[in-house]
Amino acid sequence: MTAPILTAPILTALAATLPSIVPFTGPETLERRQGRRFSARLGANESLFGPSPAAVAAMSKAASEAWMYGDPELYDLKAALAAHHGCSPENIVVGEGIDGLLGYLARLMIEPGTPVVTSLGAYPTFNFHVTGYGGTLHRAPYCGNHEDPEALLALAAQTRARLLYLANPDNPMGSHHPGRVIEGLLANLPGETLLVLDEAYIDLAPPGTAPDLPADTPNLIRFRTFSKAHGLAGLRVGYAITAAPLATAFDKVRNHFGVGRVAQAGALAALHDQDYLAQIRSKTATARLRLQGVAKANGLIPLPSATNFVTLDCTRDGDYARRVLAELGSRGIFVRMPGIAPLDRCIRVSLGDEAALAAFEQALPAALQAAG
Repeated sequence: MTAPILTAPILTALAATLPSIVPFTGPETLERRQGRRFSARLGANESLFGPSPAAVAAMSKAASEAWMYGDPELYDLKAALAAHHGCSPENIVVGEGIDGLLGYLARLMIEPGTPVVTSLGAYPTFNFHVTGYGGTLHRAPYCGNHEDPEALLALAAQTRARLLYLANPDNPMGSHHPGRVIEGLLANLPGETLLVLDEAYIDLAPPGTAPDLPADTPNLIRFRTFSKAHGLAGLRVGYAITAAPLATAFDKVRNHFGVGRVAQAGALAALHDQDYLAQIRSKTATARLRLQGVAKANGLIPLPSATNFVTLDCTRDGDYARRVLAELGSRGIFVRMPGIAPLDRCIRVSLGDEAALAAFEQALPAALQAAG
């Protein structure tokens, strides 16, 4: 008797209910759809200024060693990160970008029905991981252009949330809260709740944005990345700072060879090149002023930014902003926008070099006219 042949994958009951989606439509996907490349890539919050030359040199040297796996304990990078942050290597977790680390955290702490609190319109990849492990999302609306710590705190107390996610500085609005606000939130957090503090843009934020909290704070995990200010988005290297018991728990589920040898070398060299990071901060500030001027000249309102992008209020509704987005895309300019009203009245433009900003400046007036 012939055994039956598997004709379709046998998914878990949870996986069968999930949509097959990608949280962000990549510029490459859009280029394939339209049959041509963008002239300015200003939608993914990458650093158009590029990585440190020292990081490039380190990666080039390590490329000849790519036949070897990377150190699964990431010993050198963890030691350097610990020294940089004044903590122990036992407080550091390194993984495949913040996105990968958020997935591991969800796997460690979320079961079907676990309550999780976030903001309505905040970073969708976190929601993607929570939903993927069956968690129940509870969302607090923004307060103006800021995530609302008080509303998040109240919702966490109401739902007895396992995790409370907050990005500071924020994506997609570019706003930020002073570190003392985060410290106050943590001081009043329910006993069963872990604060998931996404600090992807902290290297570009004003002084005092980062809370003054020890690495071993038990109800806090902070996420950082080499993708933004360090210009290494293509490597996918992020890290977390947290109390040792939680950091050690990541070893239960993480991909131990997930950060390759070349990526480890590039991240380590970038971390050591603090002079280059200071240059990027300066270039970012200059580009921010440049983009704000372009926006104002075209009747848009640039919102205050503590990141490597500026959110531009198009002053109408989401339908109009979507038309502006589409018209810019048809003119070769890739930008993105928030997806939830009333934030969707805005478009979000990454900061870049002069060539990219000049291309945006040239395309914007015609895009606005066509959208209107």
